[in-house]
Amino acid sequence: MHKTLFRPLASGLLSVFLAFGATSASAQAPVKLRFSHTVPESDSQHKAALEFSKRVKERTQGAVEIQVFANSQLGNDVTLVTGVRSGTIDIGATGNPFVTGLAPKLNVLDLPYQFADAQQAYRTLDGAVGRGLLDELGAHQIKGLAFWEIGFRSLANNKRPINGADDIKGLKIRTTPNPSHLKAFQLLGANPQPMPFAEVFGALESGAVDGQENPPTLMLSSKMYEVQKYLSLTRHAYTPLVVIMNKARFEALKPEFQKVILEEAATAAGFQRKLNAEGEKDALVQLRAKGMKINETPDIDSIRKIVKDGTRKLYVEKNGDAVLKAMDALQP
Repeated sequence: MHKTLFRPLASGLLSVFLAFGATSASAQAPVKLRFSHTVPESDSQHKAALEFSKRVKERTQGAVEIQVFANSQLGNDVTLVTGVRSGTIDIGATGNPFVTGLAPKLNVLDLPYQFADAQQAYRTLDGAVGRGLLDELGAHQIKGLAFWEIGFRSLANNKRPINGADDIKGLKIRTTPNPSHLKAFQLLGANPQPMPFAEVFGALESGAVDGQENPPTLMLSSKMYEVQKYLSLTRHAYTPLVVIMNKARFEALKPEFQKVILEEAATAAGFQRKLNAEGEKDALVQLRAKGMKINETPDIDSIRKIVKDGTRKLYVEKNGDAVLKAMDALQP
């Protein structure tokens, strides 16, 4: 009699124990997030993404794990933004122009010669103006985490040295889809060709475009020296790298984890910017060693006079001048 009673009792206890164990294991399973970007692993963007992942894991004691996918493994810039919006990608980093189709006010950050130097850019990006611009993405299922950087863009091409504005006329230049970039090169008499970064090397190699404009550090990491001959340090626009997350995924996290992710995204911005500052001089040395002819002192004034007022006017017509005034007020 006792044996008969014991069997169902033991069986029931075992079921309870197993169910409890499964629930406990499930509760302790880490949150796993996928982080996508579009540049090579040798670039500062990837190093910053790895540092961000490491710090988040440490601060959450392993409760949040971020796996980083480099070099467009999960798709190009356009696919990345779509993936973050839909939730097929949790976190992404892409150039500011690839989110401005959703939130046009962010175009202000890419206006030609808007920032004289990096410190001016950081005052805008890291303060209330930057946070307000990131929050513009909220209506599109995106949580803006932070601004990292692509940096100051300079012009490279295969046709001729760029010494001033006249040398840009007639060139087919790959640009971002940012309206101010397109307008600027049109004003200069060039033929701008917007395309995702993943397609640029092939377009240069095939001759579909003559040139492109990016920071020297990114030209080095992406081996643009193999398909470009001339580089001119025009530094004509600063481009932030926008780190974005699927909004629903972010809001589903515990508040303490949300806080960690926001704080570490901001910390990683400083980490990456330092890498870029340290890397630019070395990048120029290496690009020269690999055969590129570099003009470090082009006639920037001749370019600025043509593009600055026209692109600002275009922005104001479409978005008003409130953000521009707030940004200008931050400058010394």
